[in-house]
Amino acid sequence: MYASEEAHSSIEKGVKIAGYGKENLCYISADENFALIPSLLEEAVNKDKEKGFKPVCVVASLGTTSSAGIDPLEPIAEICRRHGIWLHVDAAYGGSAVILEEKRDMLREIEGVDSFVFNPHKWLLINFDCSAYFVKDPQLLVRTMEMTPEYLKPASDAQVNNYRDWGIQLGRRFRALKLWFVLRSYGVEGLQEMIREHLRLAGLFRKWVEGEDIFELMAPVNFSLICFRLNDGKSSPEELEEMNRELLEEINATGRVFLTHATLKGKYTLRMSIGQRTTSINDGPCHCFLFPVTQIHIFVI
Repeated sequence: MYASEEAHSSIEKGVKIAGYGKENLCYISADENFALIPSLLEEAVNKDKEKGFKPVCVVASLGTTSSAGIDPLEPIAEICRRHGIWLHVDAAYGGSAVILEEKRDMLREIEGVDSFVFNPHKWLLINFDCSAYFVKDPQLLVRTMEMTPEYLKPASDAQVNNYRDWGIQLGRRFRALKLWFVLRSYGVEGLQEMIREHLRLAGLFRKWVEGEDIFELMAPVNFSLICFRLNDGKSSPEELEEMNRELLEEINATGRVFLTHATLKGKYTLRMSIGQRTTSINDGPCHCFLFPVTQIHIFVI
């Protein structure tokens, strides 16, 4: 099994549950944009085949958790096609953005994908939990998961999809209903408008960061997540981490703003995520926070 070093921890969990064991999960290095490097993927696949291993699955990400990095589907799909490897796409966060025409470039070579999942509860106004799962050949799931004792042989199986055979659990909640209500309430155009506005606000925040000498962007802004940090240009890596930890605590302690953090290429990073329906540029006055370590003023909308 293969995935980017930036892949979500659920990939390792899935590998363990499936019985492969985490020692058979190969993490592929990511580039400066936190995207999987295809040439290194193919190199790893070839080396494993030479050792007698059978490569079975690659997991590509569209919007990694820490940085919202986008793995390049086109070359990854070509590698999987040549080697007969299942290609799964984890688009848990970024997948919602493809309801926008201008964001569909990242789906180039989607024809080469075997399964695809994204979470409407992350960016489409659905309360937790709701995941949308697409699979090219459902019969592969059925042949793997099907169990048919007499008490699980309803006459309706010939007319409908019985999702008990598509996964591990037999019963499931009617998660599609809440997604249906949101689509009925907002329509596709309403959801597109919301996501476009979040992207616009993220772009504005990015410009603010780029316009200040004491801040730096830590990753490309592919969606509505902005990764940045305070950098005075003279502190050691340890000092920078402590400064940014204190800044994060100072901001979150106000109760008006909540940021999170991640470590990107070993660097402590602050994360601004915009995803709430009513977020706007006019959400109250600007609040000024005095950061005691550097004596600079941080302005956060």
